[in-house]
Amino acid sequence: MSVEFLKTDKAPAAIGPYSQAGKVGNLIFVSGQLPITNGELQTEIKAATLASLTNVLEIIKAGGGSLESIAKVNVFVKDMNDFAKINGVYDKYLGEVKPARACVEVARLPKDVKVEIGVIAVK
Repeated sequence: MSVEFLKTDKAPAAIGPYSQAGKVGNLIFVSGQLPITNGELQTEIKAATLASLTNVLEIIKAGGGSLESIAKVNVFVKDMNDFAKINGVYDKYLGEVKPARACVEVARLPKDVKVEIGVIAVK
């Protein structure tokens, strides 16, 4: 089984030597998405969370999936004090979709963003 690397112009290009996502069979592995909208970093945590989630979904769609396809979410956050704000945006965005999730505070993220989100989805 081979890996199909996904790319869409509806989400920011990878900032390093990796792809936006890889698809193996019916699984879509989305790389961590920074909170970038129209080429600009979102610095306010709610806007940043929304931007990262939107980028993730656009990449999933490029692989033939949908919001309901998301099985696992990894959230990396610079400050766990933002947990409630992230959850508010996350809950509103995903609605009734409740995938498994990990949320981890990290010392630093690329471009010093406040949040990065990656997922595994099933097509």
